[in-house]
Amino acid sequence: MRQLYVQGTWADSASGEAVEVIDPATEKVIGRVPAGSAADVDRAVAAAREAFPAWAATTPAERGKLLRSAADLLKARAEEVARTIATDMGAPYGLALKVQTLMPAGVLADHARLAEELSEAGTRVGNSLVLREPAGVVGAITPWNYPLHQVVCKVAPALAAGCTVVLKPSEVAPLAAYALAKIFHEAGLPAGVFNMVSGRGPVVGEAIAAHPDVDMVSFTGSTRAGRRVATLASETVKRVALELGGKSANIILPGADLGAAVKAGVANAFVNSGQTCSAWTRMLVHRDSYDEAVERAVDAASGYTVGDPFDPATRLGPLVSAAQRDRVARYITRGQEEGARLVAGGGLPPGPGYFVEPTVFAGVEPGMAIEQEEIFGPVLSIVPYATQDEAVEIANGTPYGLAGAVWARTQDEAVAVARRLRTGQVAINGGRFNPAAPFGGYKQSGIGRELGEFGLEEYFELKSLQL
Repeated sequence: MRQLYVQGTWADSASGEAVEVIDPATEKVIGRVPAGSAADVDRAVAAAREAFPAWAATTPAERGKLLRSAADLLKARAEEVARTIATDMGAPYGLALKVQTLMPAGVLADHARLAEELSEAGTRVGNSLVLREPAGVVGAITPWNYPLHQVVCKVAPALAAGCTVVLKPSEVAPLAAYALAKIFHEAGLPAGVFNMVSGRGPVVGEAIAAHPDVDMVSFTGSTRAGRRVATLASETVKRVALELGGKSANIILPGADLGAAVKAGVANAFVNSGQTCSAWTRMLVHRDSYDEAVERAVDAASGYTVGDPFDPATRLGPLVSAAQRDRVARYITRGQEEGARLVAGGGLPPGPGYFVEPTVFAGVEPGMAIEQEEIFGPVLSIVPYATQDEAVEIANGTPYGLAGAVWARTQDEAVAVARRLRTGQVAINGGRFNPAAPFGGYKQSGIGRELGEFGLEEYFELKSLQL
């Protein structure tokens, strides 16, 4: 069994209990990690608190140098780490390498640059000098769907800002976080600056969120769990950053390149087997082009081969767990019960493995569960609309507001519609994801932003000196 990482060393959990790690493609146990306890959290927070003054006092350039070293180590081990991710959460190896490993390495390098560019001089505002100071001890609680990227999105800016960290990775897919802890250790991060306590959310996660010596908690996961984290954090009035669920709309306007829009929309909905909070899971198409769009989506879906993450032909790996597969299956049944037409997929391939066929629903109406609720699987709902105003209303008509897309004849037309969407980021005519731009949501999709200079700002307190 692996150990916890606290105060710069590997240590046993006080609980003596373990969580099994399952390969979702084979359903076999591939490892065990400690089921940490509240006592383990106390130990890790104490280590982070002790290390904070010295770490906060280092220069931004020193912090940047250590982050750059970690980025270089991660790049050098990218293939090994990608194999780990493909095994413990089921992402196809190519995706695990490019998106799940090399992108986090790039994010680490970007935060090294941001740290090196930080000024300690402050900003003059009239007779005041405004200083940015690190927020303190940060509790980072991360999910299983992007088990390295989501860790890096929190830990990199926290360390760059001069904060110390206690990380709880998802117990469902924790192995990439262990690889990162080893990298930070080898990069020379001082003892106590980064600590990791594995375990279950109701025990370790809640202990972090409620801990009086944690100054800030950053959580990524479901909206339901985010509410719980915010409630616990409120008892000590700590800073909270939440990146939560999504039900993002892909609006295809009349005159847009329908073929490109549908193909990209299907790809986005199915990436990582649909286990992506920002996936465009609702495709909104004008009634005049609706039947053609459905036909094109069904054709595109047929090209998504389900199978072994290490088979080069595989485009959809398994869902991460039996519980997640069963949840998705229930939504597929519910969509049919509510009157939507299942036009592609919907089945569960025989085991072993937690697989779900790429699924497309047509005839989806606003208000249906599959149109309103986050499914977190390879399920696309295609919704018709009559006017641009109706498309915007449907797009904004869920509790979420994380991402989305608009396709139009011209960029200006697409931007005009994107400005009306209550969501954190919008792809215009297929604009690619930018890991240096702010990522986060409106409404029940969260509070705060991650990535780039805007994400870094979350980890600072502001102090005014009146001169």
